[in-house]
Amino acid sequence: MATEATDPRPLTGEPIALDLLNTRWMREGELTDLFAGAFGLTRMEGLAVWLRSVGLERRFRADAPTLIHLLTAREALARAVADPADDSARALVDAVLEHGRIRATLTAEGPGERAEFDDPSWGPAWTAARNYLELLGSSPDRIHKCASETCVLHFHDTSRNGTRRWCSMAVCGNRAKASRHYARTRER
Repeated sequence: MATEATDPRPLTGEPIALDLLNTRWMREGELTDLFAGAFGLTRMEGLAVWLRSVGLERRFRADAPTLIHLLTAREALARAVADPADDSARALVDAVLEHGRIRATLTAEGPGERAEFDDPSWGPAWTAARNYLELLGSSPDRIHKCASETCVLHFHDTSRNGTRRWCSMAVCGNRAKASRHYARTRER
C-alpha cells in the first residue's frame, strides 16, 4: 500500500522546511526526486511517504493540488536558502505564505494558535515555508548545505558549537575522510 512505503531518502528528520528540500538527493551521481517517481513510487505515493515522514498525513491529502503547491514551495525555499539576499526568492516564499495564516485561540491550557488556509491543499507548502521563517528567526546561521560537492542535502546544525559540515558523517563525511586518506597515502 502506498502509505506504507518506506521513505527512501538518505536524510530525514530535519525541520520540515529542510526536509522538503531533501526530497531531492543525489544517488549514484544522479539527482533523485521523491516527488518524481523515485524507487518505483508514483508521484502521489512519494507525496504520501513525505507527508507521513513529517507527520502531516492525517491533516492533509496526498493529491495533485497538494503536490503542485509543495513543488512551488520547494523551489521557493531552495532559492531562498541558496541566496537569502535574493529579493525574488523572498517574494516566492511570501507568495506561498499568503495562502495561510495563524489564528490566535484560547484553549483549555491557555493561549494557543491554529493555522488556517484559504485552500487546504496549500497546508503542507505553507507549513514548510512558515517553518523556514521560524528557523530564520531562531538560528539562521545553523541552516547548512552539506559540504560535499556531490551532495545537495540540507540540514539544521544542532551540534554544540555549530560546526557540523556533512549531512551525514556516515555517508558524506566518511567519503571525505576516505578521500583525504587516499590522497595522503598517494603522496607518500
